[in-house]
Amino acid sequence: MLFNELNLVEPLLEAIKKKGYIEATPIQEQAIPLIMDGRDIIGSSQTGTGKTAAFALPILQKIALDGKSKDLTALILAPTRELALQIEESVHSYGKNTRVTSAVIFGGVSPIKQIHKLKTGPNIIVATPGRLLDLISKGYLNLELVDQLVIDEADRMLDMGMIHEVRKIISKLPEERQTMLFSATMPDEIKDLVKTALIDPVDISVSPTSSTVDTVNQSIYLVDKGDKPALLLHVLKKQKISSAIIFARTKFRANDINEMLLEAGYKSDVIHGERSQSARQRTIRDLKNGNIQFLVATDLASRGLDIDDLSHVINYDLTSIPETYVHRIGRTGRAGSEGISISFCDVEEKRFLRTIQKTIDKTIYVEKDHPYHLRDEKPSFSDLQAAREERNKKKYDFKGTSTGRKKPSRRGKKGPSRKPKSFKKGS
Repeated sequence: MLFNELNLVEPLLEAIKKKGYIEATPIQEQAIPLIMDGRDIIGSSQTGTGKTAAFALPILQKIALDGKSKDLTALILAPTRELALQIEESVHSYGKNTRVTSAVIFGGVSPIKQIHKLKTGPNIIVATPGRLLDLISKGYLNLELVDQLVIDEADRMLDMGMIHEVRKIISKLPEERQTMLFSATMPDEIKDLVKTALIDPVDISVSPTSSTVDTVNQSIYLVDKGDKPALLLHVLKKQKISSAIIFARTKFRANDINEMLLEAGYKSDVIHGERSQSARQRTIRDLKNGNIQFLVATDLASRGLDIDDLSHVINYDLTSIPETYVHRIGRTGRAGSEGISISFCDVEEKRFLRTIQKTIDKTIYVEKDHPYHLRDEKPSFSDLQAAREERNKKKYDFKGTSTGRKKPSRRGKKGPSRKPKSFKKGS
């Protein structure tokens, strides 16, 4: 379905046309009409399928048509600063031809600029729960006029221990409101939240959230752990990669990779939890603007980053969590464009690879045409453990008794026999 068939107002159509959006994705096609009708929804879809536009466009349209220029009427909750910033940036971009205003609120930085922005009367606030509650408690804003609430990535909020804060925020909202919840999985606490926060919601499940989009070409490079640095430089040079996010397991590994790339003459930077928020925002802007080629990151960047024309994602370290893998590679191949995912896998990471392939229900192609291919693959610890358990099973029959194999004697073949000492009579 084309966007101009979704009954969006002209200012919104102009903005999305300028961004190159012509045809709506399945989640957008289903969610936008329902949200316009005022229905509560539970949405789930693959990463990179335009979920933000699915709720942002109808919210912007409602506010623009209502004409409440100075009232806060929509609240969007996000689990991380990066995702909150990304959502607000999209909201601002989609609504630039309207008079709808927005603000973003998150922790880890001084609240002064955020408080100043609140005083201007934004119509939409995108916020992380902790900082929002802090500003509410200090009297800088109230939520009494909010009639639209979006809870994005509710499952991750649960993982990060934010559900209590979300419930507290909901208690401060008017009972008559429209609520939209997006969650990759539905643990029991999320189900309880749905029952209390949503009224007769429509469930929109476009495709399994644990699957990967078809526009991302995935491949695996089997490699010894010690050869990963050389392999990375080889891949960057051979494939002439212009832009990529390179994921590392730890901040220390990320720093080492970034230093190696800088020494090799590449323009790169790094983001992880120990870098300040302003530094992280500057680095992301540099990647978007083409000032750097590569962003080396921990899983802090696996969600919430929407970068146009990002050609590659490279998993320098393979993650042990399949859903994280899906979110990582979802940074490329977004909104229907094509992308490439390359993952390095050493012997110990093979067990992660098996779990990932089982979860996404896909066998990832193994690229052998490189000088560091792991030809003599050593068995991993889990492989050795499985083999040991199999050997132990063969020693016993189904009743749990010994198979009858005679246990070898500890005594040598020609060892002296030990005869009991004789006792003299009367001793």
